[in-house]
Amino acid sequence: MNSDSLNPGSVVEDPTLPTVGVGPHPEPWPDDAHLDPELLRDGDRRNVIDKYRYWRLEAIVADLDRSRAALHVAIQNWEHDFNIGSMVRTANAFNVAAVHIVGRRRWNRRGAMVTDRYLHVHHHEDEATLLAWLAARSITPVGVDNLPGSIPLETAELPEHSCLVFGSEGPGLTDAMAAGCDAIVAITQYGSTRSMNAGAAAAIAMYHWSRQHRGAGWFG
Repeated sequence: MNSDSLNPGSVVEDPTLPTVGVGPHPEPWPDDAHLDPELLRDGDRRNVIDKYRYWRLEAIVADLDRSRAALHVAIQNWEHDFNIGSMVRTANAFNVAAVHIVGRRRWNRRGAMVTDRYLHVHHHEDEATLLAWLAARSITPVGVDNLPGSIPLETAELPEHSCLVFGSEGPGLTDAMAAGCDAIVAITQYGSTRSMNAGAAAAIAMYHWSRQHRGAGWFG
């Protein structure tokens, strides 16, 4: 018997758990303006790809800016929905041009796992403010919701310069937001549930846009 099991207060390390990130960088340190001296000294345990290990936050954002997608993502924040964080994390994975939070300024960041730091996040008080911002930049708003008359996402040709707009979990897009979108697309479902989780729907929609505008080479 493991003696640790006899001591309820003992903490047993799980050897199967992966080690996140890297430890302190061996000296002498590389002479590279991208690198953060504190991370080199203490190690880098952030949720970033290997390319960005030890890089300063500002350097990562600047590098990502060179390859941002033309896609924008907007999320209506009326209910402090916990899915918002997941949607922001997915937006980071697809390196979108910007994320727009519509409604309450404070949003549930828990699921984002600080990935919002590497994105450009804008706040808009209401639907009209967002739609005006997009119109001024010739960005087409496309709602994602299973509303009557919506277009099946799998058959939709999404504009390259578009903004995928998502509602809160449950109520979906508000009437004002749906009316302001140039089109509404919906993910075809085959089961009994009325709607799909908002975070899952956002991931599918961003992937669909990327398949059309990033090209097969982007997916390796």
